[in-house]
Amino acid sequence: MEELRSAMEEHMDQMADLVHKLSAELRSGLRPAYENFIGFFHAIDWKEPWLLGLVGFHFLLLLTTITSRKNLNFQMFLFLLALAGVYLAERLNNFLGKNWKSFASQNYFDPNGLFLSVLWSGPLLFIAIIILINTLFSLCHLIVRWKRAELRHRARLSRNKQE
Repeated sequence: MEELRSAMEEHMDQMADLVHKLSAELRSGLRPAYENFIGFFHAIDWKEPWLLGLVGFHFLLLLTTITSRKNLNFQMFLFLLALAGVYLAERLNNFLGKNWKSFASQNYFDPNGLFLSVLWSGPLLFIAIIILINTLFSLCHLIVRWKRAELRHRARLSRNKQE
């Protein structure tokens, strides 16, 4: 029993230390994260044609997602396509890292894949989340329609029994 008590106290001390570190970071504010983001943003040459094409691709994919929101089968195709793009991001990063001289002015493709995660996987995941939310709304609407039809059917059956 004493071992359990000492293990619990040790665990509580660790948790208190983690909470203290987290609160200290929150008190420092979001300034370091903001500065890192601004540095990342300014390190990119946004006038490169392939980057403009990538941004255009994501914009067209988002526009296609929004305009096809009523077509659930096509939305599922887009959802799987977006997730496949995220899945293949590591291989794409390796390939582009080896061949960056043929299309870019500098090597954006670090071994950790930060650049590709932000500019390739991030927008694809955002589009996948939009599709998922749209699908959930469509399913809720379908469930409501189904329940209304079931209630109408029960009402008809009860009227027929009373007659």
